[in-house]
Amino acid sequence: MSHVFDPNRLQFYLTIPGPCPYLPGRIERKIFTQLDPLDGPHLNNYLTHAGFRRSQNVIYRPACESCRECRSLRVDVIGFETRKRFRRIKNRNNDLSREIKGPIATKEQFNLLKQYLTTRHIHGGMADMDFARYEMMVEDCASETEIVEYRLTDGHLVAAILIDRLMDGHSLVYSFFDTQESKRSLGLLMILDQIERCKTLNFPYLYLGYWVPGSTKMDYKSDFQPCEVLSHRGWIPLDKTGY
Repeated sequence: MSHVFDPNRLQFYLTIPGPCPYLPGRIERKIFTQLDPLDGPHLNNYLTHAGFRRSQNVIYRPACESCRECRSLRVDVIGFETRKRFRRIKNRNNDLSREIKGPIATKEQFNLLKQYLTTRHIHGGMADMDFARYEMMVEDCASETEIVEYRLTDGHLVAAILIDRLMDGHSLVYSFFDTQESKRSLGLLMILDQIERCKTLNFPYLYLGYWVPGSTKMDYKSDFQPCEVLSHRGWIPLDKTGY
């Protein structure tokens, strides 16, 4: 007998309050549940569309008591316009090749991740990640996942991104890159490339996680226009939210 996904069986939990990583002086809490191997892909689809975000085998969303600023954001792939700035980034990286991999962790990826974390997120929650935890992040996930690698002509790995495949697009889980290649704007390049992939696959959306008005860490996401954010009325164009 086939397994049937039943959202009514889900159990949700609340984290303890902690400092908000995006807005100074705010306190954050999250509501979360576990993904299991049988329900995982269905649950990931179901809850991502409801504003949740996956991290390893946990899927969560903000549940802050006095703040509602975190908004799930997705790019309208069909309507996306490649502006001059984005064309320059793509031209700057014409020498890179892309390879789509299954969810298998490698030491090469991990070394690049550690260089990225040490440079950009030395005080972040992933700063002390070891290879075993990286393997869990990539391989021990109950979702339809892949890693996309970007390499120079000599084969050197300069960027990678972990992606979940959803029924109507891709969800970007985590990206990292060689910070010594800052002139390439590799973080933006990977988003642009995934927009093109979604177009090729006839997917209407690319999910970028949370966008927070007023957070400099999140400003770049709203540059990918047109895009939509999730509100109490459902998904609506960002330019109609008043932000």
